[in-house]
Amino acid sequence: MTGPGATFGFRDVDPTEKPGLVRGVFDRVARRYDLMNDLMSGGVHRLWKDAAAARLNPQPGETIVDCAGGTGDMARRFARMARRAQLRRGGPDAQVVVIDYNAEMVAAGREKGSEPEICWAVGDAQALPLPDASAEAYVIAFGIRNVTDIAAALREARRVLKPGGRFLCLEFSRPTTEALQKAYDAYSFKVIPEVGARVAGDREAYQYLVESIRRFPDQRRFAAMIGEAGFGRVDYTNFTGGVAALHTGRVI
Repeated sequence: MTGPGATFGFRDVDPTEKPGLVRGVFDRVARRYDLMNDLMSGGVHRLWKDAAAARLNPQPGETIVDCAGGTGDMARRFARMARRAQLRRGGPDAQVVVIDYNAEMVAAGREKGSEPEICWAVGDAQALPLPDASAEAYVIAFGIRNVTDIAAALREARRVLKPGGRFLCLEFSRPTTEALQKAYDAYSFKVIPEVGARVAGDREAYQYLVESIRRFPDQRRFAAMIGEAGFGRVDYTNFTGGVAALHTGRVI
């Protein structure tokens, strides 16, 4: 993740190798990505995303960076919420900037249709194509574990946020009980790759998914990394017993 090496699932790889490996995974699954999310989670990922969007509470006139925004699932939530707030209170349009490293994911998102508040770009979480202090909020959902250098991505998030800016990261995490961890492991390693093989035609991509989750830092370690990147008021909320967690922070 950081330092001299990087991870790709359970493999340790050269940092220069990981972006191409991850790009290959998402090139292959882009067209079935949203369907697979529903199948793998039984639709629960939608509840997690709704909760994250409610925590963000998008407002008229805000610039919101949806990093690793893929097919725009989160961005559409933000756009709709900001528009509803605008109808109640007035104010300028919000702007939701979807940035994803994978052009196939961005193309799949555009094909699903867009909201007027959303703009799309292909870009790197470690070197965002945005000026310093240009956004009120930064969100990355189920994307940061795919980044080669997580610490660098967190520093970039801090760089593009204005004073008072909100940071949110929704990501798979660690179940909080041993029984849940055992059940989650059994489901992850036996069921998810098989569903990936049958529905997306790609067992390997979903094997990478479950392995990458296990290599990602747990809730406390990741919260510490967010603080090390310069954020204050760092906190996290577990969803579904820690299967996923929403980490938050502020530029102070």
